[in-house]
Amino acid sequence: MQAIYTVIEPIATLLGWLMNILFNGLEAMGIGNIAIAIIIFTIIIRLILFPLTYKQSKMQKLNSIIAPEVRKIQQKYGDNKNDPATMQKIQEETKAVYEKYGASQFGGCLQLLIQFPILLALYRVFQRIPMYIGSIKNIYVNILSSDGGLWSNAGFAEYMSANFKTSMISNPDWNNVNDAVVGLNALSQDQWNQVMDQFPNAHDLIVSNLDQVNRMNTLFGVNVSQIPTLGLTLAALIPLLAALAQYLSTKTMQSKQEMAAMEDNPAAASMKMMTIMGPLMTAFIGFSVPAGLGIYWIATSVFQTVMQILINRHFDKIGTDKIIEKSIEKRNKKLAKKGIDPTTISKNATKSTKAVSNENKINASKAKAESLAAKKKENDKKIKDLLQEAKNVDKSSKKSSDSSKKSGPKSLADRANMVSKYNEKNNK
Repeated sequence: MQAIYTVIEPIATLLGWLMNILFNGLEAMGIGNIAIAIIIFTIIIRLILFPLTYKQSKMQKLNSIIAPEVRKIQQKYGDNKNDPATMQKIQEETKAVYEKYGASQFGGCLQLLIQFPILLALYRVFQRIPMYIGSIKNIYVNILSSDGGLWSNAGFAEYMSANFKTSMISNPDWNNVNDAVVGLNALSQDQWNQVMDQFPNAHDLIVSNLDQVNRMNTLFGVNVSQIPTLGLTLAALIPLLAALAQYLSTKTMQSKQEMAAMEDNPAAASMKMMTIMGPLMTAFIGFSVPAGLGIYWIATSVFQTVMQILINRHFDKIGTDKIIEKSIEKRNKKLAKKGIDPTTISKNATKSTKAVSNENKINASKAKAESLAAKKKENDKKIKDLLQEAKNVDKSSKKSSDSSKKSGPKSLADRANMVSKYNEKNNK
């Protein structure tokens, strides 16, 4: 956990600095509002990450074509997949399939790995906005450290630790300026009233400064620093809208071709479940974090949905063949820079995929041969039974021979001979 924090914190500091510049610009235009700043900043970050989003979408498109071929390779080896030698063959043939389409097995993961720390850092900034936006931080510092401020009261830190908990910081140190600022920003109006009753000498100072903070934090009657509660309020709609926006965004990312490719995938059921469970979890968590985070989720999902629709239309316009062609061309350029002949890779990939195809044809031929052999065995048994029945009839009557000649092909022996000739003809 500490390692993740070490990576995220510098990124969060940079994003917080940019967020502060944006908020100051909005404030200069007379619209210094945290909710508006969150929406605009989310869009800006998403635009910066657009190249990664585009590459990830392209990889998903290629995977919808590659996945069926990879599954054929896995099916070819059946129950021997856990054997080390077999596993190596599967890996080699799978790699060859990806190379055939100019794709990387880990291409989609790479895009996510690059975006992941940035998005976590962005989450941290919105979670602790007063730490990064100077205008708000200065107001809370004023409430804490001015003459008659909260820090001038003996027992302030102990009282706050005993009576107020915040989801933003697990164990806030109320003597630390950053922890105290984040903690105060999370207090509801009722909790502020308790603080003013406990420290009456800071009452007027708190009221005058709190009005400024509330104006910055409130949009359409929703205070983005407060945790939404269930009820008939606008704030309660934010977690629900966040869940709906996430669901629509997820569905938009799954094209018809990709959904069709996933039908035979064993993981398809769990992915469908996550499409529903993810938004439900978002709604649940939305009622335990400040509304500002819910607004961030909504802005992210809505903008991502719009981007994905445009990307899907672009891919549909140029066609899958063109995507593959460009992917192979890009791969060949990379190989050429490394001094590797791209045609060698292509030949190996073609051989490997042909081997998979030939193996499937051989298996189909074997199955057909086994089916014909079973039919032949069944027919041979019928012939044997008919011949035996004919012998029994011949023994029981001396006139059976004459009757057989007169009756022609209707006799049992002739019928048996006809069946035998028919089978010989069909088995050739």
